[in-house]
Amino acid sequence: MNRQYIGELISEAVAVMIIIAFGDSVAAMYTLYDPSPYQNAYWGVCIAWGLAVTIAIYVTGSVSGTHANPAVTLALALYRGFSWKKVVPYWVAQVVGAIVGAAIVYTLYAPVIDHYNQAHQLTREAGGAAGVFFTHPGLAITLMDALKNQVILTAFLVFGIFAITEQYNESAPGANSGALIIGLLVATIGASMGYLEAWAINPARDFGPRVFAYFAGWNQAAFPSPGNYWWIPIVGPLIGGVVGGVAYQWLIYPFLPARQRALQEAAQKAQS
Repeated sequence: MNRQYIGELISEAVAVMIIIAFGDSVAAMYTLYDPSPYQNAYWGVCIAWGLAVTIAIYVTGSVSGTHANPAVTLALALYRGFSWKKVVPYWVAQVVGAIVGAAIVYTLYAPVIDHYNQAHQLTREAGGAAGVFFTHPGLAITLMDALKNQVILTAFLVFGIFAITEQYNESAPGANSGALIIGLLVATIGASMGYLEAWAINPARDFGPRVFAYFAGWNQAAFPSPGNYWWIPIVGPLIGGVVGGVAYQWLIYPFLPARQRALQEAAQKAQS
């Protein structure tokens, strides 16, 4: 394993750590305080998550490309030539980063978590303040609803990422602003669909903090979680990443004018 590859794995871990450290912290502020500073400003929660993604990309993009999401890594391996040998190591690094991010949030908010649970006569084992760390179904959402929703939401995410980063997309933002647009994409998904099940759209984002929370006292509230929900934010986004990638490759990519011109130029050079 060469030095650059080690750097890529560290970069992926750092990217997810940044996202979780900021994202779960805003979840803590949303959940634990009464009145919540976001009581009538849910868009602020979405923007904080989106900007966390943007910051992570600016910090680590030059090293690893900032997948920061196993679903994105899988889609890039399927459709963008990312090495299959790196997929599982990237996944592991992303989950490790999420665990570290959750540990940072816990270090900051542990006293507030305990105060919240005491005030509401809750325990960690019963899921008190669990929403700080991991996701769960919202109002009227069944397990199968949640699985379907995570597929759709993650498909939108990967479809958008492919469009934003496509070299032949002449309408895509420049390299310096692409990170901001991806962050806004995450925020928009949260603002429009986030209440369904807290818009995990990222297996590492849910699984890593869930692992940390399990060992920090949430026990069965984390695994297997009520209704055995824990696997939904893993499987759903992985399927959704594949769906979103193939949708872009079939519906948009073949018809990009810049790509058509590049193919024509390559054909002319081959004939000359």
